[in-house]
Amino acid sequence: MTDPPTVPEPPTEAGRALRAVFGATFFVRFSFGITLAVFASYVASRSIGLDTGAVGTIGIVSALSPVGEFSTVLLSGAAADRYGRFPVLLAGTATAAVVMALVATSRSPYFLGAANLAFGVASGAILASSLAVVADRAEVDRRGLAMGRFDAVNLLGWILGFAVGFAALGTLPNRELPLVFVGASVLLGLGFVFAWRTTRGDPEPGVGHGTMNVALLVRTAVRRDVLVVTLPWLVIYLLLGTLFVFLGTAATGAGIPATELAVVIGVGGCLLLVTQPVFGGFADRYGRFRLMAIGTVGFVGVLTAAGWLATYGVSIPAIALLGASALPALAYGPAALAALADLSRALSRATTMAIYTLTISLGMLIGLLASTTLFSHFGAAGLDVFFGAIALGLVALTLVRYYDVRRPAVAPSPVPAPSTPPP
Repeated sequence: MTDPPTVPEPPTEAGRALRAVFGATFFVRFSFGITLAVFASYVASRSIGLDTGAVGTIGIVSALSPVGEFSTVLLSGAAADRYGRFPVLLAGTATAAVVMALVATSRSPYFLGAANLAFGVASGAILASSLAVVADRAEVDRRGLAMGRFDAVNLLGWILGFAVGFAALGTLPNRELPLVFVGASVLLGLGFVFAWRTTRGDPEPGVGHGTMNVALLVRTAVRRDVLVVTLPWLVIYLLLGTLFVFLGTAATGAGIPATELAVVIGVGGCLLLVTQPVFGGFADRYGRFRLMAIGTVGFVGVLTAAGWLATYGVSIPAIALLGASALPALAYGPAALAALADLSRALSRATTMAIYTLTISLGMLIGLLASTTLFSHFGAAGLDVFFGAIALGLVALTLVRYYDVRRPAVAPSPVPAPSTPPP
């Protein structure tokens, strides 16, 4: 099984542009991971366990970040197509640094909700512009590898940030958690300086000649080929959005030492530096769909294990299934990002990549609201339904992608082609 052939593109120089994106992405995701690990405890003003009332408040406040992201990210992508990737990347990073510093000054749910909304806007701008740079500069036959490297840096930042956040949750008194947000602000500032110094003087060829076309945004967002590649991310982030916010507090409430969990997560995160570029290279060699299908199987296993753990608690079979499924699940990211970059060659590139960002932020929003509501009303049984629905949705979308890949490719043409009977 292979993907439809792509139109060759002239190679572009990656160089310092990719270094800037990878470095800035790591700083941003690392700082975000740190804060998400402690955010639930910060809002609730308690580091161990949560009551049902606090869960609802935390879910709403946390959900405002993806609200800000998905409601503005298409405009961020259009701005990156019009004014350049790096100005949008730098503006998003600077805004995020300021917002994190402000979060450290208050625990009011209203204030934190507003700050989280602004952070979501900044996060969407960062991710859309970064992915557009990778799609711009990576050679077409090595795009999977480049996206694998981006995915590695992105996920490594998240996971190492979680590890450090968990360690802070287990060692700092709750009243000192504002220091975590101050540290995140400093890291984001370093990311801004790194990206600014690395991208000075970059001409960004081919960028800056478009217009802010709302009709184009809508047409691009609802294209079938774009939706089929991006909607699985919405399904995946239904799960990840919940885990990002509640894993730390849930683990400490279950008696799992935060520092030990941090070490395990940190070691696992470092493996991503190897696995994601390898999976990206496989996507270049064997086709995007094959790797996406492997990732789907892995995610179904992860979701099954998650439901098992939620219902019956920690058990060796559930942990074994989770461990066996986690590695194949990682194959999905580089292949799906490379497939979306392949599509973006004929569209507004940053706008197309912004649709991916919109999808994951919407997935985080729906996941947070759905999982907290189901858990509050039905307990573990509600989470089982939640995880099962995610697994079925992901399998269905993968089957649709399989159908699209099997269909004969139709090359785009500037003039109407004569109709011919199918072979």
